[in-house]
Amino acid sequence: MSDPLKRSFSLIIGSLLALDGLWLLSLDKIHFGIILPVIIGIGFILYAICFKWIQKFIQISKLRQTIWRCTWAGFFMWLGTLLIFFVYLQYTIQQNLTPQPAAAIIVLGSGIENGQPSPTLKQRLEVAATYAKHYPQTIIVMTGGLGFKERMTEAEVMSEYIQKHHQVEPSRILLEDQSSSTEQNLRNAQTLLLEHHITLDQPIVIATSDFHILRAKAIARHQGYQNILAQSASTPLYIRYNSWLREYFAFISGWLLNEY
Repeated sequence: MSDPLKRSFSLIIGSLLALDGLWLLSLDKIHFGIILPVIIGIGFILYAICFKWIQKFIQISKLRQTIWRCTWAGFFMWLGTLLIFFVYLQYTIQQNLTPQPAAAIIVLGSGIENGQPSPTLKQRLEVAATYAKHYPQTIIVMTGGLGFKERMTEAEVMSEYIQKHHQVEPSRILLEDQSSSTEQNLRNAQTLLLEHHITLDQPIVIATSDFHILRAKAIARHQGYQNILAQSASTPLYIRYNSWLREYFAFISGWLLNEY
């Protein structure tokens, strides 16, 4: 690839990544899957702008040339692992089972905005509501504690939403309102299930986003859930791949923290 083409390619890719991330940040969407593309994008833009200076700096010694090549090799190797994860995640999503009867459905939280479920959480609640209509005997466990500057817990907001928009009876809904992570959601939900004589060897549905199914099921198995069924909600396209990127690092983090 010629030098002008490298500069143009870097500038275009960098601009797209940076602008996409900055736009999402302007919508108050803040997580690592958004911040990292902004950082990478700015890096590509600076590379394009300072291309000639960088090339002169690298050519000073063979050591610098070797470090430069190794840096790019490491970056592309990382991209390769990310692509593999994305492909496997898509495969997992496509393997999602058709609805089956279960003793309970656990709806995992995904943030609230101005006292209302976030777009991602709404998708999860819609999936849970559809399932609940098909299986009226199934107990619904809403999960999520009190967020920063919020007056209601996430579980309460979720319960209110599904009652208002889908007329689900309050008696079917249990609130797990002390957690702030998937691991805590699933662990705390066990106490509520046992109080209603539901054991972990019974069929239990986890309702969450498509990208989150892989990690959620792994955490649930590690905690002793033996018969896990999944109901996945599609992720809005405008934030889908940022969410997948975040999940890549969350999956690695969960493994390092021995969550599964």
